[in-house]
Amino acid sequence: MNMPLSRHPYWGQTADHRALLKQIAEIGPQLDANAEGDARGELSPESFALLEPLRLGSALVSEAMGGMQLPPTQVIELLEAVTYHSGSAGWVSMVHAGIGAMSAAFLPDAAVERLYNKGTDHRFSGLGAPMGMLKKVEGGYRLSGKWGFGSGFSHATYTHSGCFIDDGTGKPLMEDGAPVVMCAHAPIPEHTQIGNWDVMGLKGTGSIDYTAEDVFIPEDLVYRVIAIEAQRQKELNGIGLIGIASLGHTSWAMGASRRMLDEIAGFARTKSGRAGLLGESEKFWFDYGRAEASVRAARAFAMEVWGDIEAMVERGETAGTREVSLIHLAKSEVHEAGESACNFAYRAAGSAGLRRGVIQRVFRDMMVAVNHITIAPHIVANAGREVGGLWTDRTWQLYDLVPNK
Repeated sequence: MNMPLSRHPYWGQTADHRALLKQIAEIGPQLDANAEGDARGELSPESFALLEPLRLGSALVSEAMGGMQLPPTQVIELLEAVTYHSGSAGWVSMVHAGIGAMSAAFLPDAAVERLYNKGTDHRFSGLGAPMGMLKKVEGGYRLSGKWGFGSGFSHATYTHSGCFIDDGTGKPLMEDGAPVVMCAHAPIPEHTQIGNWDVMGLKGTGSIDYTAEDVFIPEDLVYRVIAIEAQRQKELNGIGLIGIASLGHTSWAMGASRRMLDEIAGFARTKSGRAGLLGESEKFWFDYGRAEASVRAARAFAMEVWGDIEAMVERGETAGTREVSLIHLAKSEVHEAGESACNFAYRAAGSAGLRRGVIQRVFRDMMVAVNHITIAPHIVANAGREVGGLWTDRTWQLYDLVPNK
Protein backbone atom coordinates (compact mmCIF):
# COMPACT_ATOMS: atom_id res chain seq x y z
CA MET A 1 0.00 0.00 0.00
CA ASN A 2 1.41 3.37 -1.03
CA MET A 3 2.04 5.91 1.68
CA PRO A 4 0.29 9.29 1.24
CA LEU A 5 2.20 11.87 -0.75
CA SER A 6 4.36 14.18 1.34
CA ARG A 7 5.66 16.85 -0.95
CA HIS A 8 6.67 20.48 -0.59
CA PRO A 9 3.81 22.85 -1.54
CA TYR A 10 5.79 24.11 -4.55
CA TRP A 11 5.23 20.79 -6.31
CA GLY A 12 2.03 19.16 -7.46
CA GLN A 13 0.09 17.29 -4.84
CA THR A 14 -1.84 14.80 -6.98
CA ALA A 15 0.42 12.77 -9.26
CA ASP A 16 2.29 9.92 -7.59
CA HIS A 17 5.56 9.19 -9.30
CA ARG A 18 5.83 5.88 -7.44
CA ALA A 19 2.62 4.72 -9.10
CA LEU A 20 3.97 5.93 -12.44
CA LEU A 21 7.21 4.00 -11.91
CA LYS A 22 5.14 0.90 -11.20
CA GLN A 23 3.16 1.51 -14.38
CA ILE A 24 6.38 1.84 -16.39
CA ALA A 25 7.64 -1.42 -14.91
CA GLU A 26 4.42 -3.11 -16.02
CA ILE A 27 4.59 -1.86 -19.62
CA GLY A 28 8.37 -2.14 -19.79
CA PRO A 29 8.54 -5.70 -21.18
CA GLN A 30 6.20 -4.74 -24.03
CA LEU A 31 8.18 -1.57 -24.80
CA ASP A 32 11.26 -3.80 -24.86
CA ALA A 33 9.59 -6.32 -27.16
CA ASN A 34 8.49 -3.55 -29.51
CA ALA A 35 11.89 -1.87 -29.59
CA GLU A 36 13.23 -3.73 -32.63
CA GLY A 37 10.00 -3.09 -34.54
CA ASP A 38 10.20 0.59 -33.61
CA ALA A 39 13.35 0.75 -35.76
CA ARG A 40 11.08 1.29 -38.79
CA GLY A 41 11.62 5.00 -38.20
CA GLU A 42 9.25 5.96 -35.40
CA LEU A 43 7.58 4.47 -32.37
CA SER A 44 5.02 1.85 -33.29
CA PRO A 45 1.36 2.63 -32.54
CA GLU A 46 1.55 -0.06 -29.86
CA SER A 47 4.50 1.58 -28.11
CA PHE A 48 2.92 5.01 -28.17
CA ALA A 49 -0.35 3.59 -26.84
CA LEU A 50 1.58 2.25 -23.86
CA LEU A 51 3.30 5.60 -23.21
CA GLU A 52 0.37 7.96 -23.74
CA PRO A 53 -1.45 7.24 -20.43
CA LEU A 54 1.71 8.22 -18.53
CA ARG A 55 1.27 11.83 -19.73
CA LEU A 56 5.00 12.49 -19.39
CA GLY A 57 4.64 15.53 -21.63
CA SER A 58 2.97 17.22 -18.66
CA ALA A 59 5.36 15.98 -15.97
CA LEU A 60 6.88 19.43 -15.36
CA VAL A 61 3.78 21.47 -16.22
CA SER A 62 2.04 23.16 -13.31
CA GLU A 63 -0.87 21.38 -11.67
CA ALA A 64 -3.03 24.47 -12.18
CA MET A 65 -2.57 23.98 -15.94
CA GLY A 66 -3.48 20.31 -15.85
CA GLY A 67 0.07 19.02 -15.43
CA MET A 68 1.72 16.95 -12.75
CA GLN A 69 4.28 19.54 -11.53
CA LEU A 70 6.65 16.85 -10.30
CA PRO A 71 10.04 17.65 -8.76
CA PRO A 72 12.92 17.29 -11.26
CA THR A 73 14.49 14.28 -9.54
CA GLN A 74 11.21 12.39 -9.84
CA VAL A 75 10.87 13.28 -13.52
CA ILE A 76 14.44 12.07 -14.04
CA GLU A 77 13.54 8.72 -12.47
CA LEU A 78 10.50 8.35 -14.74
CA LEU A 79 12.37 9.13 -17.95
CA GLU A 80 15.27 6.95 -16.85
CA ALA A 81 12.84 4.06 -16.29
CA VAL A 82 11.25 4.35 -19.74
CA THR A 83 14.69 4.55 -21.39
CA TYR A 84 15.82 1.41 -19.57
CA HIS A 85 13.29 -0.58 -21.59
CA SER A 86 13.55 1.29 -24.89
CA GLY A 87 15.99 4.03 -25.85
CA SER A 88 13.65 5.38 -28.51
CA ALA A 89 10.63 5.41 -26.21
CA GLY A 90 12.72 7.19 -23.58
CA TRP A 91 13.96 9.76 -26.11
CA VAL A 92 10.47 10.61 -27.36
CA SER A 93 9.22 10.83 -23.77
CA MET A 94 12.01 13.19 -22.72
CA VAL A 95 11.44 15.42 -25.77
CA HIS A 96 7.72 15.69 -25.06
CA ALA A 97 8.39 16.32 -21.36
CA GLY A 98 11.06 18.94 -22.01
CA ILE A 99 9.33 20.93 -24.74
CA GLY A 100 6.02 20.65 -22.89
CA ALA A 101 7.69 22.26 -19.88
CA MET A 102 9.21 25.01 -22.04
CA SER A 103 5.92 25.88 -23.72
CA ALA A 104 4.13 25.95 -20.37
CA ALA A 105 6.85 28.16 -18.87
CA PHE A 106 7.50 30.71 -21.60
CA LEU A 107 4.39 31.17 -23.76
CA PRO A 108 2.13 34.18 -22.99
CA ASP A 109 -0.94 33.76 -20.80
CA ALA A 110 -3.40 33.88 -23.72
CA ALA A 111 -1.72 30.93 -25.44
CA VAL A 112 -1.44 28.93 -22.24
CA GLU A 113 -5.14 29.39 -21.56
CA ARG A 114 -5.92 27.78 -24.93
CA LEU A 115 -3.28 25.06 -24.95
CA TYR A 116 -3.41 23.97 -21.34
CA ASN A 117 -7.11 23.91 -20.57
CA LYS A 118 -8.21 21.11 -18.29
CA GLY A 119 -8.75 17.97 -20.32
CA THR A 120 -6.19 18.81 -23.00
CA ASP A 121 -3.01 16.82 -23.40
CA HIS A 122 -0.82 18.51 -25.96
CA ARG A 123 2.60 17.16 -26.85
CA PHE A 124 5.21 19.39 -28.45
CA SER A 125 7.98 18.43 -30.83
CA GLY A 126 10.44 20.22 -33.10
CA LEU A 127 13.80 21.92 -33.34
CA GLY A 128 14.54 25.12 -31.45
CA ALA A 129 17.44 26.17 -33.71
CA PRO A 130 16.42 29.13 -35.93
CA MET A 131 15.90 27.45 -39.30
CA GLY A 132 12.79 29.38 -40.34
CA MET A 133 11.57 32.92 -40.89
CA LEU A 134 8.57 34.77 -39.47
CA LYS A 135 6.93 37.52 -41.53
CA LYS A 136 4.77 39.95 -39.54
CA VAL A 137 1.13 40.10 -40.59
CA GLU A 138 -2.06 41.29 -38.93
CA GLY A 139 -2.66 39.29 -35.76
CA GLY A 140 0.58 37.37 -35.90
CA TYR A 141 3.12 36.00 -38.35
CA ARG A 142 3.56 33.77 -41.37
CA LEU A 143 6.13 31.02 -40.83
CA SER A 144 8.22 29.28 -43.48
CA GLY A 145 11.27 27.08 -43.06
CA LYS A 146 12.75 23.62 -42.81
CA TRP A 147 13.93 22.00 -39.59
CA GLY A 148 15.57 18.71 -38.67
CA PHE A 149 15.46 16.39 -35.67
CA GLY A 150 11.74 16.60 -34.95
CA SER A 151 11.88 13.75 -32.42
CA GLY A 152 8.47 12.30 -31.63
CA PHE A 153 6.96 14.53 -34.31
CA SER A 154 4.31 12.11 -35.55
CA HIS A 155 3.11 11.57 -31.96
CA ALA A 156 2.97 15.28 -31.09
CA THR A 157 0.12 17.75 -31.45
CA TYR A 158 2.05 21.05 -31.75
CA THR A 159 5.41 22.11 -33.13
CA HIS A 160 8.12 24.12 -31.42
CA SER A 161 10.32 25.70 -34.10
CA GLY A 162 13.14 28.23 -33.88
CA CYS A 163 13.07 31.10 -36.35
CA PHE A 164 14.16 34.63 -37.15
CA ILE A 165 11.87 37.60 -37.78
CA ASP A 166 11.94 39.04 -41.29
CA ASP A 167 12.98 42.70 -41.10
CA GLY A 168 10.98 43.46 -44.24
CA THR A 169 13.85 42.82 -46.63
CA GLY A 170 14.12 39.04 -46.22
CA LYS A 171 16.92 39.37 -43.67
CA PRO A 172 16.73 38.67 -39.91
CA LEU A 173 15.60 41.54 -37.68
CA MET A 174 18.54 42.70 -35.56
CA GLU A 175 18.65 44.13 -32.03
CA ASP A 176 21.86 45.19 -30.28
CA GLY A 177 23.86 43.73 -33.14
CA ALA A 178 22.31 40.25 -32.93
CA PRO A 179 19.35 38.64 -34.71
CA VAL A 180 16.09 38.26 -32.80
CA VAL A 181 15.42 34.54 -32.34
CA MET A 182 11.88 33.35 -31.68
CA CYS A 183 10.20 30.02 -31.01
CA ALA A 184 6.93 29.51 -32.91
CA HIS A 185 4.18 26.97 -32.25
CA ALA A 186 1.59 25.56 -34.65
CA PRO A 187 -0.54 22.41 -34.98
CA ILE A 188 1.37 19.43 -36.36
CA PRO A 189 -0.98 18.93 -39.38
CA GLU A 190 -0.02 22.38 -40.71
CA HIS A 191 3.49 21.09 -41.48
CA THR A 192 4.91 18.68 -44.01
CA GLN A 193 6.77 15.72 -42.58
CA ILE A 194 9.78 14.49 -44.54
CA GLY A 195 10.32 10.80 -43.80
CA ASN A 196 14.10 10.75 -43.81
CA TRP A 197 15.11 9.33 -40.43
CA ASP A 198 17.60 6.71 -41.64
CA VAL A 199 20.21 6.46 -38.92
CA MET A 200 22.43 4.12 -36.94
CA GLY A 201 20.69 4.35 -33.57
CA LEU A 202 17.63 5.82 -31.88
CA LYS A 203 15.80 4.67 -34.99
CA GLY A 204 12.40 4.64 -33.35
CA THR A 205 12.47 8.32 -32.34
CA GLY A 206 11.13 9.49 -35.71
CA SER A 207 13.44 12.52 -35.57
CA ILE A 208 12.49 13.58 -39.06
CA ASP A 209 12.94 16.80 -41.02
CA TYR A 210 9.81 18.88 -41.42
CA THR A 211 8.78 22.05 -43.22
CA ALA A 212 6.34 24.95 -42.86
CA GLU A 213 5.10 26.90 -45.87
CA ASP A 214 3.46 30.22 -45.01
CA VAL A 215 1.81 28.84 -41.85
CA PHE A 216 -0.10 31.42 -39.82
CA ILE A 217 1.19 31.78 -36.25
CA PRO A 218 -0.97 33.82 -33.83
CA GLU A 219 1.01 36.51 -32.03
CA ASP A 220 0.70 34.78 -28.68
CA LEU A 221 2.14 31.49 -29.94
CA VAL A 222 5.69 32.81 -30.10
CA TYR A 223 8.26 33.71 -27.48
CA ARG A 224 11.79 35.07 -27.57
CA VAL A 225 14.50 32.47 -27.21
CA ILE A 226 17.36 34.71 -26.06
CA ALA A 227 17.18 36.16 -22.54
CA ILE A 228 13.59 34.98 -22.09
CA GLU A 229 12.13 35.09 -18.58
CA ALA A 230 9.82 32.38 -17.32
CA GLN A 231 6.19 33.40 -17.01
CA ARG A 232 5.31 30.61 -14.59
CA GLN A 233 7.10 28.53 -11.93
CA LYS A 234 9.87 31.12 -12.21
CA GLU A 235 12.05 29.61 -9.52
CA LEU A 236 12.41 26.29 -11.36
CA ASN A 237 12.19 27.54 -14.93
CA GLY A 238 14.88 30.10 -14.26
CA ILE A 239 17.29 27.41 -15.47
CA GLY A 240 16.14 28.36 -18.97
CA LEU A 241 15.37 26.42 -22.12
CA ILE A 242 18.63 24.52 -22.20
CA GLY A 243 18.52 23.74 -18.49
CA ILE A 244 15.09 22.16 -18.97
CA ALA A 245 16.28 20.20 -22.00
CA SER A 246 19.33 19.02 -20.06
CA LEU A 247 17.15 17.29 -17.49
CA GLY A 248 15.79 14.99 -20.19
CA HIS A 249 19.13 14.21 -21.80
CA THR A 250 20.62 13.42 -18.40
CA SER A 251 17.76 11.04 -17.62
CA TRP A 252 18.11 9.29 -20.95
CA ALA A 253 21.82 8.58 -20.54
CA MET A 254 21.21 7.19 -17.06
CA GLY A 255 18.60 4.73 -18.27
CA ALA A 256 20.62 3.52 -21.25
CA SER A 257 23.78 3.07 -19.17
CA ARG A 258 21.99 1.07 -16.52
CA ARG A 259 20.41 -1.23 -19.11
CA MET A 260 23.72 -1.94 -20.84
CA LEU A 261 25.50 -2.85 -17.62
CA ASP A 262 22.64 -5.11 -16.55
CA GLU A 263 22.70 -6.84 -19.94
CA ILE A 264 26.43 -7.53 -20.04
CA ALA A 265 26.43 -8.78 -16.44
CA GLY A 266 23.56 -11.13 -17.23
CA PHE A 267 25.37 -12.35 -20.34
CA ALA A 268 28.54 -13.05 -18.36
CA ARG A 269 26.61 -15.03 -15.73
CA THR A 270 25.47 -17.61 -18.28
CA LYS A 271 27.52 -20.80 -18.42
CA SER A 272 27.81 -21.63 -22.12
CA GLY A 273 30.11 -20.65 -24.96
CA ARG A 274 31.87 -17.30 -24.89
CA ALA A 275 29.68 -16.07 -22.03
CA GLY A 276 30.96 -18.87 -19.82
CA LEU A 277 34.54 -17.91 -20.52
CA LEU A 278 33.71 -14.27 -19.93
CA GLY A 279 32.21 -15.01 -16.54
CA GLU A 280 35.43 -16.70 -15.47
CA SER A 281 37.59 -13.76 -16.50
CA GLU A 282 39.19 -11.66 -13.75
CA LYS A 283 39.80 -8.90 -16.29
CA PHE A 284 36.11 -8.79 -17.26
CA TRP A 285 34.87 -8.41 -13.71
CA PHE A 286 37.50 -5.77 -12.95
CA ASP A 287 36.42 -3.75 -15.99
CA TYR A 288 32.78 -4.32 -15.14
CA GLY A 289 33.33 -3.09 -11.59
CA ARG A 290 35.01 0.07 -12.87
CA ALA A 291 32.15 0.70 -15.30
CA GLU A 292 29.59 0.20 -12.52
CA ALA A 293 31.45 2.66 -10.29
CA SER A 294 31.68 5.29 -13.03
CA VAL A 295 28.02 5.03 -14.05
CA ARG A 296 26.81 5.09 -10.45
CA ALA A 297 29.08 8.01 -9.54
CA ALA A 298 27.89 10.04 -12.54
CA ARG A 299 24.26 9.34 -11.64
CA ALA A 300 24.86 10.35 -8.03
CA PHE A 301 26.46 13.61 -9.15
CA ALA A 302 23.51 14.41 -11.41
CA MET A 303 20.94 13.63 -8.73
CA GLU A 304 22.89 15.78 -6.27
CA VAL A 305 22.84 18.72 -8.69
CA TRP A 306 19.13 18.43 -9.37
CA GLY A 307 18.36 17.77 -5.72
CA ASP A 308 20.18 20.98 -4.77
CA ILE A 309 18.14 22.88 -7.37
CA GLU A 310 14.93 21.45 -5.91
CA ALA A 311 15.99 22.63 -2.47
CA MET A 312 16.69 26.13 -3.82
CA VAL A 313 13.30 26.26 -5.50
CA GLU A 314 11.59 25.19 -2.29
CA ARG A 315 13.34 28.07 -0.49
CA GLY A 316 11.97 30.48 -3.09
CA GLU A 317 15.34 30.93 -4.81
CA THR A 318 16.04 30.80 -8.55
CA ALA A 319 18.91 28.75 -9.93
CA GLY A 320 21.68 30.89 -11.37
CA THR A 321 24.78 30.58 -13.50
CA ARG A 322 26.60 28.19 -11.16
CA GLU A 323 23.68 25.79 -11.01
CA VAL A 324 23.36 25.71 -14.80
CA SER A 325 27.11 25.07 -15.09
CA LEU A 326 26.74 22.08 -12.79
CA ILE A 327 23.73 20.86 -14.79
CA HIS A 328 25.97 20.83 -17.88
CA LEU A 329 28.84 19.07 -16.11
CA ALA A 330 26.56 16.39 -14.66
CA LYS A 331 24.86 15.87 -18.01
CA SER A 332 28.21 15.46 -19.70
CA GLU A 333 29.47 13.05 -17.06
CA VAL A 334 26.53 10.65 -17.30
CA HIS A 335 27.03 10.54 -21.07
CA GLU A 336 30.78 10.03 -20.79
CA ALA A 337 30.33 7.25 -18.25
CA GLY A 338 27.56 5.74 -20.35
CA GLU A 339 29.59 5.81 -23.55
CA SER A 340 32.53 4.14 -21.79
CA ALA A 341 30.26 1.48 -20.30
CA CYS A 342 28.64 0.76 -23.67
CA ASN A 343 32.01 0.46 -25.41
CA PHE A 344 33.22 -1.91 -22.70
CA ALA A 345 30.08 -4.07 -22.89
CA TYR A 346 30.01 -4.17 -26.68
CA ARG A 347 33.65 -5.27 -26.87
CA ALA A 348 33.27 -7.75 -24.04
CA ALA A 349 30.24 -9.37 -25.68
CA GLY A 350 32.27 -10.23 -28.77
CA SER A 351 30.24 -11.57 -31.67
CA ALA A 352 27.11 -11.65 -29.49
CA GLY A 353 27.15 -7.85 -29.55
CA LEU A 354 27.04 -7.86 -33.35
CA ARG A 355 23.73 -9.64 -33.51
CA ARG A 356 20.29 -8.13 -33.12
CA GLY A 357 19.50 -7.75 -29.46
CA VAL A 358 19.66 -5.43 -26.50
CA ILE A 359 23.45 -5.01 -26.38
CA GLN A 360 23.65 -4.03 -30.03
CA ARG A 361 20.60 -1.75 -29.77
CA VAL A 362 21.72 0.13 -26.66
CA PHE A 363 25.22 0.51 -28.09
CA ARG A 364 23.87 2.08 -31.28
CA ASP A 365 21.51 4.35 -29.35
CA MET A 366 24.27 5.59 -27.05
CA MET A 367 26.63 6.32 -29.94
CA VAL A 368 23.96 8.58 -31.43
CA ALA A 369 23.16 10.26 -28.10
CA VAL A 370 26.77 11.25 -27.41
CA ASN A 371 26.88 13.13 -30.72
CA HIS A 372 24.07 15.45 -29.62
CA ILE A 373 24.95 19.12 -29.33
CA THR A 374 23.88 19.16 -25.70
CA ILE A 375 27.20 17.60 -24.60
CA ALA A 376 29.45 19.37 -27.12
CA PRO A 377 33.00 19.97 -25.77
CA HIS A 378 32.70 23.76 -25.76
CA ILE A 379 29.75 23.57 -23.34
CA VAL A 380 31.76 21.52 -20.88
CA ALA A 381 34.75 23.84 -21.31
CA ASN A 382 32.60 26.89 -20.64
CA ALA A 383 31.13 25.27 -17.54
CA GLY A 384 34.65 24.41 -16.41
CA ARG A 385 35.77 28.03 -16.81
CA GLU A 386 32.81 29.21 -14.72
CA VAL A 387 33.16 26.62 -11.94
CA GLY A 388 36.92 27.10 -11.97
CA GLY A 389 36.55 30.82 -11.28
CA LEU A 390 37.87 32.15 -14.61
CA TRP A 391 34.54 33.48 -15.89
CA THR A 392 32.83 35.04 -12.91
CA ASP A 393 30.96 37.79 -14.76
CA ARG A 394 29.05 35.74 -17.30
CA THR A 395 25.56 34.28 -17.70
CA TRP A 396 24.39 31.26 -19.66
CA GLN A 397 22.66 32.15 -22.92
CA LEU A 398 21.57 28.91 -24.56
CA TYR A 399 24.81 26.92 -24.96
CA ASP A 400 27.20 29.82 -24.37
CA LEU A 401 28.40 31.85 -21.40
CA VAL A 402 28.17 35.50 -22.38
CA PRO A 403 29.50 38.55 -20.50
CA ASN A 404 27.02 40.32 -18.25
CA LYS A 405 25.87 43.64 -19.60
